[in-house]
Amino acid sequence: MSKIDSLPNIRPELFEVPTEAKLAPGGEMTHPPRILMLYGSLRERSFSRFLTFEAARILEHFGAEVRIFDPMELPMVGSVPETHPKVVELRDLCLWSEGQVWCSPERHGAITGVMKNQIDWIPLEQGALRPSQGRTLAVMQVCGGSQSFNVVNTLRLLGRWMRMFTIPNQSSVPMAYKEFDDEGRMRPSAYYDRVVDVMEELFKFTLLMRGRTDYLTDRYSERNERALKAIDRQIDKL
Repeated sequence: MSKIDSLPNIRPELFEVPTEAKLAPGGEMTHPPRILMLYGSLRERSFSRFLTFEAARILEHFGAEVRIFDPMELPMVGSVPETHPKVVELRDLCLWSEGQVWCSPERHGAITGVMKNQIDWIPLEQGALRPSQGRTLAVMQVCGGSQSFNVVNTLRLLGRWMRMFTIPNQSSVPMAYKEFDDEGRMRPSAYYDRVVDVMEELFKFTLLMRGRTDYLTDRYSERNERALKAIDRQIDKL
């Protein structure tokens, strides 16, 4: 294929023009949307866990299959081999998921170590697989005092780094101790309504993404890199 005059640095054979037709879902998706949920606290009365379970009930009502990872006994990243059962469990759940929800308390103006440790155990690549790339993501936080957005902003940054599609909406619950009853159920409020909004949006975006993630995450730079590696392998064989 001849060079593109206006784009001399482009390799034409690897340059694909996006079209609406290419966004058609690939294959039939007969299973319910798969959502993995992570929370960032080990406390017995954990408001981030309460909020996660509240959100899970909403997602299940929409028709999602939900799994919630328990971070208890997950070792600090790098302290044990990757074959540790809790690490394997977390990574398998990431591969299983089509969307995720991350919910953390705010501690010292940032996410908790419990939350970060879970994310740090998720590799960008696991052999030929990418446990996080192309998954949808919703972010939530609980605050002990006045409302803040430090945690959700940090989670958005991490989601982008993990190559996830983070939805626009988010939830931040201030003075969380006032928003949950003794059984850990969230009381009716504008904050509860916002959680419903976020889960509804996550469910919609997950449906939109299903069967399309391979195309949406296919990049010119990576096609170019693969082509160059293939050339190198051929040269090595000579």
